Amino acid sequence: MSMAEEPVRILLVDDLEENLIALNALLRREGLSCDTARSGEEALELLLVKDYALAFLDVQMPGMDGFELAEFMRNSERSRHIPIIFVTAGAGDGTRRFKGYEAGAVDFIQKPIEADILRSKARVFLELYTQRRQLAAQRDELAALTESLKQADIQKNRFLAVLGHELRNPIMALNAGLIMLERKKGQPVEGEIRTSMSRYLTHMTRLVEDLLDISRIEQGKISLQRERVDLNDVLAFAVETSRPAIDEAGHNLRVELPPGPVLLDADHARMAQIIGNLVSNAAKYTPAAGKIRVTARVEDGTAWIEVSDNGIGIAPDQQDRIFGIFEQADVKGKVKQDGLGIGLALVKQLVELHDGTIRLKHSAPGEGSTFEVCLPTVE
Repeated sequence: MSMAEEPVRILLVDDLEENLIALNALLRREGLSCDTARSGEEALELLLVKDYALAFLDVQMPGMDGFELAEFMRNSERSRHIPIIFVTAGAGDGTRRFKGYEAGAVDFIQKPIEADILRSKARVFLELYTQRRQLAAQRDELAALTESLKQADIQKNRFLAVLGHELRNPIMALNAGLIMLERKKGQPVEGEIRTSMSRYLTHMTRLVEDLLDISRIEQGKISLQRERVDLNDVLAFAVETSRPAIDEAGHNLRVELPPGPVLLDADHARMAQIIGNLVSNAAKYTPAAGKIRVTARVEDGTAWIEVSDNGIGIAPDQQDRIFGIFEQADVKGKVKQDGLGIGLALVKQLVELHDGTIRLKHSAPGEGSTFEVCLPTVE
């Protein structure tokens, strides 16, 4: 139960059961809970475990009287904030009242109790208590928001640093390539230089396209070109686009597809982007000569796609945030890490645009990872 839903509690202390029953009946209303105690000692036990908006204390009780209980409450960090109203059958002389206020009372009520006066006095302190709780909740929300903004700012600065690094390297390589082309004009090495420059340009283009896709999705400006597509065709195309990274690392790729066509109402290019990103990540985060597996199956009108590897895996404390924007697993130099950390965030949003879900099915350091995509099929 949240703070807003918790009942407001009042503590009633009197050695006579009939007085407690009467007070409870007069104060009872929705959202208000009255706890009762027959002695000061019993009241102190309740004060150790519960928070109260108001306390009604009978002055004359055997053993610990109301004044002594009030002094205990004022000396306790947990209960010193609780307003105390003394209930007394005495004459209410000035000396008694002074002693009560000195003990921490905010008011006195004489017996026999007038119901309207009791409720009126209680209402004032209950409203103050509710306002105090609301202010505390708002304070906590502001603190959480401040921390969230602080982390977002740190994340933004980290992302800008990574972006600068990711763009600087290919730009420097392209600049160096242009200089080399001028110097090696007409020589056989010219073709190799152009190939290298093309690879760096492709890398930069991919980074910019990912950034633009994230922006389009967040602004609701991306639209899917849906059509009837065969999942097997999509998987084959996605695997083929990732083949260079797989072959370069010497990975063993195993693909298991359903025996017949599996129709999806989907955007072929975006679906290939989803699977291609998962396969490329598997290739990137798996040391050389690793194993990558892509499997698909259909059950009850749903297509299940799994991309698994035996790579470095993801630490448990990082698994909850890998689908966050600009997040990357900390690989501590185990593999070469590049990119902006927006791949999985983009994949998740694209999957959800297709009315599907994605999750990290399994991952452990040194054991690899398995990602599972679930998509609806069509007849």
